[in-house]
Parts: sequence; C-alpha cells; structure tokens
Amino acid sequence: MYTSGHANRTSSFSTTSTAGAFSATEPSSMGLISEIVYHEDQPMMTQLLLLPLLQQLGQQSRWQLWLTPQQKLSREWVQAAGLPLTKVMQINQMSPCNTLASMIRALRTGNYSVVIGWLSEELTPDEYSLLAQAAEEGHAMGFVMRPIRGGDRNGRQSSGLKIHSNLYH
Repeated sequence: MYTSGHANRTSSFSTTSTAGAFSATEPSSMGLISEIVYHEDQPMMTQLLLLPLLQQLGQQSRWQLWLTPQQKLSREWVQAAGLPLTKVMQINQMSPCNTLASMIRALRTGNYSVVIGWLSEELTPDEYSLLAQAAEEGHAMGFVMRPIRGGDRNGRQSSGLKIHSNLYH
C-alpha cells in the first residue's frame, strides 16, 4: 500500500486548546483528506492501518459514512472490527462520478467524523482542493480509497472497481 502525492496533507484552523492534545471524543479542529492507494490482493494492509483510526473516531458523537461502489458492509465485520454499529452509515452501489460530489457534500455538513469513498482514478489538484475545503468546513476526515490490481503495480488501474475483502458480504 502507498499513498499518493495528496495524502496526509492537513489544513488546520487556528485553535486554542488547554489540553494540548487531540481528543478522539471531540471533533478535530482540522480537516484531513488522504488518498489511499492499495493493492486489491492485499486489502488487509489497508484495514490494519485504518481500523485503529476509525475505532478512535467512533468515540465521537458524529457518524462515519462509507460510500462503497458495490458491496454492502457486513454487520458482523463492523462489530468484530470494534466500530460502533449505531454510528456507521453506508451508501452502496455509488458510481464513481457521484462519489466525489457526495463526499464533498457529506464532509461539509459536519455530521460525519470521517467519510470514506472509493474512486478508480487519482484525484486532480482541483478535486483534492474541493475535498480539503469541505473537510475543513466540516472539521472532518476524508479517505479516498483507490484500489489497483495486483498485476498493475506501476500503471493506472483500468476502469471499474472490484474490492476483495472480508469487510463485505
């Protein structure tokens, strides 16, 4: 797994904090957008990296939104992963062209601690900018998941998304 050039860029508002440390139960004072590129044949690596963060964000009063292309999240997986079933929302069968616009709208609302969406192509600088601005406005995190095929490690993925994972049923 690797992250693209846009990954891990954060934008923060000026804030004053008496604690001086981030609290998982309070909304973050910054927006974060990260584009995570992973190999379809190694989805566990992505789960290992994201699950601790998602578990921590699950302590907030806000929702977690998953915009998935095809499969439905498994209730059993959500519970086994330690994610709050009552705070996880999913919209499945999203087309990639609607995913970006939906992520921007959801991030902007401030109702979600994290918005996760799957896209088949790398974000353009303009798309990244729109997502980052929305994440700042909503004090939220956004993760753009971009799978690549196991044999296509150096090139761009051909059209279509296919996620192999025990996350789904």
